[in-house]
Amino acid sequence: MCGLTGFFDPSGNCSEKDMATIVKKMATTLRHRGPDDDGIWCDGDAGIAIGHRRLAIIDLSSQGHQPMVSGNGEWVIAYNGEVYNFPELHADLVKAGIPFKGRSDTEVILEGCAHWGIAETVNRLVGMFAIALWNRKTRSLTLVRDRLGIKPLYWGNPEGKQTGKSGGLFLFGSELKSLTAHPRWRGGLNRDALAGFLRYGYVPTPDSIYADIHKLA
Repeated sequence: MCGLTGFFDPSGNCSEKDMATIVKKMATTLRHRGPDDDGIWCDGDAGIAIGHRRLAIIDLSSQGHQPMVSGNGEWVIAYNGEVYNFPELHADLVKAGIPFKGRSDTEVILEGCAHWGIAETVNRLVGMFAIALWNRKTRSLTLVRDRLGIKPLYWGNPEGKQTGKSGGLFLFGSELKSLTAHPRWRGGLNRDALAGFLRYGYVPTPDSIYADIHKLA
């Protein structure tokens, strides 16, 4: 079990130093999910900050450190889960001439996305996963969750604004507590979700107990 979190704030109102401090605090709330290692990656010009807590299982070396940048420098990944068929995917990528630094399934997913694209790579994955992928060239963020929703992933804007040049803040994370660590968190109650909880004993997807925060389907 690992934990990922981060935010996208294209307004340009936050310095990269402040972004690093904030995402570090967000990731610290997920320490119980990944006690072995922690990491952050920020791009102040783009307004993206990604944090990760790692539980090392497959590749115990530092080559499995996250967030991880692809060999071509275009992609950044933070990942939680396990891909059971990663050795086969690794072999296919090696045959295609893709070099690898380590033995982690994280790097296989990352280099797969760089080589095949996100959609084809995810379609090949057999396992349980939650993934945040940032493309440095297009400045686009993609969130991915396994088909059964085994690994959790939340997203949304606590300020109720649309993310874009107008300055809307986009948060994401493995657990809601990581989102609440952002200084612009508001935390309004989602009354429809509360009604769902009282009726079913849980909050149905895509809602969360907080307004404007959702579970990734």
